Amino acid sequence: MTSLLPGTAVTVQVPATTANLGPGFDTLGLALSIYDTLTVQVTDSPGVHVAVTGVGAGVVPTDATNLVARAIAAAFDAFGQPMPGLALTAHNTIPHGRGLGSSGAAIVSGVVAAQALLEGLVDSSDEQLLAVATAMEGHPDNVAPALFGGLTIAWVGAGGPQHKKLLVHRGVSPLVLVPEHTMSTELARSLQPQSVPHEDAIFNVSRSTLLIAALIQSPELLLDATEDRLHQSYRASAMPETDRLIALLRAAGHAAVVSGAGPSILVLGSDPGERLSAAQLVTDQADMVWQALLPAVDIRGATVISHTVPTAR
Repeated sequence: MTSLLPGTAVTVQVPATTANLGPGFDTLGLALSIYDTLTVQVTDSPGVHVAVTGVGAGVVPTDATNLVARAIAAAFDAFGQPMPGLALTAHNTIPHGRGLGSSGAAIVSGVVAAQALLEGLVDSSDEQLLAVATAMEGHPDNVAPALFGGLTIAWVGAGGPQHKKLLVHRGVSPLVLVPEHTMSTELARSLQPQSVPHEDAIFNVSRSTLLIAALIQSPELLLDATEDRLHQSYRASAMPETDRLIALLRAAGHAAVVSGAGPSILVLGSDPGERLSAAQLVTDQADMVWQALLPAVDIRGATVISHTVPTAR
C-alpha cells in the first residue's frame, strides 16, 4: 500500500517536442527548450484537483479527466499502487494543437511526477515510464524525446516501446513557426493513405537515414535530408498555408518541414543566423500572423526540479 504523507510534493519540467522531422514519420522526435511545469502535492482529501495557468487555462479540464491527472493515475496503476488525493498545478507554455507535443508533454509530466512521488516505495525503470506513456499517447515518437531529451529514434519491439537517444550537432538551430489556428492530430492521420508507392517508401528510407547523419554530424545536409514523400503531401490540403510557406522556405534553401501533425512549421537551420532569415521570409510572405520561436535542442528531457517530503509526526 502507498504510504505517501500529505504535503509530499514534486515539481517536474517537461520539454516540447517535434516529431517526424520530415521523413522520419512516427519514428524520429526532437526535444525543444519550451517547457510545461507541473507541481503535484499529496492532500488529505480524496480526489484530484487541477489548477492551470498559461496555455489551456479555462479550456482544459480541472478534474480527474485532465490528461495529466489521467497519466498520473495510469502510472500509479502500472506500479500497483492506489492513488492518494492530489492537488495539481500546471503552468503551460507549450502551444496546444500546433504539432509541438503538448499532449505527449502532459502525459510525460504525469508519469514522471508519479514516479517521483513513489520514489523509495516502488522500483521503476525508464522502459516502464516509456511503456506507460506510449500506451496513453498511442505511439512513442513524441513521448520518447519528452522523457529523455535530445534526438530520439523510437520503435516498438517484442519487449514493447524502445528508444535510442542521440546528441544533436551543436550547429543545428531549430526555428518553430506557430500559427494562431490549430490542427487535429486525428484529422491529420485520417488523411494518411494505408499504403504508399514502393519508390516513395525507398525514398523515405534513404532520407531518414541521411537525416540522422545530418543532425548528429553534418548539418549542411539538412535540406536534402528533410525531404519527405510519406505524409506531408497527403496532409497539405488540411493546412494550405503551412504547405505554401514550407515550399517557399525550401525553395530559399531552408530545411523546413511540418512540425508533428502541424500546422506549425519546423526549420532546422545549420547555423543560428539561418533561422533568422527563415523567420523574416515568413514574416514577409505569410497571409496571417506566425509566431517565431527560437528554442534550443533540449538535451535533458523531463526533469524533477523539486521534491519535498514532510517529516511524519
